[in-house]
Amino acid sequence: MKREDLNIMANIKIIEKLKANLLCIIGEFFTLLTKGSNVAQDSILNCISGAMLILYVLGQKLGYSCKDIDEDMKSKLKVGISEGHEYEKEGRSLSKLQSHLKQNH
Repeated sequence: MKREDLNIMANIKIIEKLKANLLCIIGEFFTLLTKGSNVAQDSILNCISGAMLILYVLGQKLGYSCKDIDEDMKSKLKVGISEGHEYEKEGRSLSKLQSHLKQNH
Protein backbone atom coordinates (compact mmCIF):
# COMPACT_ATOMS: atom_id res chain seq x y z
CA MET A 1 0.00 0.00 0.00
CA LYS A 2 1.14 3.50 -0.76
CA ARG A 3 1.45 6.10 1.98
CA GLU A 4 -1.38 8.10 0.32
CA ASP A 5 -3.69 5.08 0.53
CA LEU A 6 -2.98 4.73 4.24
CA ASN A 7 -3.80 8.41 4.78
CA ILE A 8 -7.11 8.01 2.95
CA MET A 9 -7.94 4.94 5.04
CA ALA A 10 -7.06 6.80 8.25
CA ASN A 11 -9.30 9.70 7.21
CA ILE A 12 -12.18 7.35 6.44
CA LYS A 13 -11.77 5.74 9.85
CA ILE A 14 -11.74 9.14 11.58
CA ILE A 15 -14.80 10.29 9.60
CA GLU A 16 -16.71 7.18 10.65
CA LYS A 17 -15.70 7.69 14.27
CA LEU A 18 -16.80 11.35 14.13
CA LYS A 19 -20.18 10.35 12.68
CA ALA A 20 -20.69 7.78 15.43
CA ASN A 21 -19.67 10.27 18.13
CA LEU A 22 -22.08 12.84 16.72
CA LEU A 23 -24.94 10.36 16.85
CA CYS A 24 -24.07 9.48 20.45
CA ILE A 25 -23.99 13.13 21.51
CA ILE A 26 -27.30 13.87 19.80
CA GLY A 27 -28.84 10.81 21.48
CA GLU A 28 -27.53 11.95 24.86
CA PHE A 29 -28.85 15.46 24.19
CA PHE A 30 -32.35 14.16 23.39
CA THR A 31 -32.28 11.97 26.48
CA LEU A 32 -31.34 14.94 28.65
CA LEU A 33 -34.18 16.99 27.20
CA THR A 34 -36.72 14.32 28.14
CA LYS A 35 -35.70 14.59 31.78
CA GLY A 36 -37.36 17.96 32.17
CA SER A 37 -36.22 21.25 33.61
CA ASN A 38 -34.25 19.81 36.53
CA VAL A 39 -31.60 18.33 34.25
CA ALA A 40 -28.08 19.68 34.70
CA GLN A 41 -27.65 22.66 32.40
CA ASP A 42 -23.93 21.89 32.08
CA SER A 43 -24.74 18.52 30.50
CA ILE A 44 -26.95 20.12 27.87
CA LEU A 45 -24.31 22.75 27.11
CA ASN A 46 -21.68 20.01 26.90
CA CYS A 47 -23.76 18.17 24.28
CA ILE A 48 -24.33 21.30 22.20
CA SER A 49 -20.69 22.39 22.20
CA GLY A 50 -19.49 18.82 21.64
CA ALA A 51 -21.74 18.42 18.59
CA MET A 52 -20.50 21.72 17.18
CA LEU A 53 -16.87 20.68 17.64
CA ILE A 54 -17.48 17.35 15.94
CA LEU A 55 -19.23 19.04 13.01
CA TYR A 56 -16.34 21.46 12.48
CA VAL A 57 -13.76 18.63 12.59
CA LEU A 58 -15.94 16.48 10.32
CA GLY A 59 -16.18 19.39 7.89
CA GLN A 60 -12.39 19.71 7.88
CA LYS A 61 -11.97 15.99 7.22
CA LEU A 62 -14.37 16.35 4.29
CA GLY A 63 -12.28 19.17 2.83
CA TYR A 64 -13.97 22.30 4.18
CA SER A 65 -12.17 24.91 6.26
CA CYS A 66 -13.69 26.38 9.39
CA LYS A 67 -13.91 29.64 7.45
CA ASP A 68 -15.87 27.86 4.67
CA ILE A 69 -18.32 26.55 7.25
CA ASP A 70 -18.63 29.93 8.96
CA GLU A 71 -19.19 31.75 5.67
CA ASP A 72 -21.88 29.28 4.58
CA MET A 73 -23.58 29.62 7.96
CA LYS A 74 -23.46 33.43 7.71
CA SER A 75 -25.02 33.22 4.26
CA LYS A 76 -27.82 30.99 5.57
CA LEU A 77 -28.42 33.40 8.46
CA LYS A 78 -28.67 36.34 6.08
CA VAL A 79 -31.21 34.54 3.90
CA GLY A 80 -33.20 33.31 6.89
CA ILE A 81 -33.38 36.79 8.36
CA SER A 82 -34.37 38.46 5.08
CA GLU A 83 -37.00 35.80 4.31
CA GLY A 84 -38.47 35.92 7.82
CA HIS A 85 -37.76 32.30 8.72
CA GLU A 86 -39.80 30.98 11.64
CA TYR A 87 -36.68 30.92 13.88
CA GLU A 88 -36.33 34.63 13.24
CA LYS A 89 -40.02 35.35 13.81
CA GLU A 90 -39.93 33.62 17.19
CA GLY A 91 -37.41 35.57 19.25
CA ARG A 92 -35.04 36.80 16.52
CA SER A 93 -32.81 33.76 17.02
CA LEU A 94 -31.09 34.14 13.65
CA SER A 95 -30.32 37.84 14.21
CA LYS A 96 -28.88 37.05 17.63
CA LEU A 97 -26.62 34.37 16.16
CA GLN A 98 -25.60 36.67 13.31
CA SER A 99 -24.69 39.38 15.82
CA HIS A 100 -22.69 36.88 17.89
CA LEU A 101 -20.72 35.76 14.84
CA LYS A 102 -19.96 39.36 13.82
CA GLN A 103 -18.65 40.16 17.32
CA ASN A 104 -16.39 37.10 17.44
CA HIS A 105 -15.01 37.06 13.90
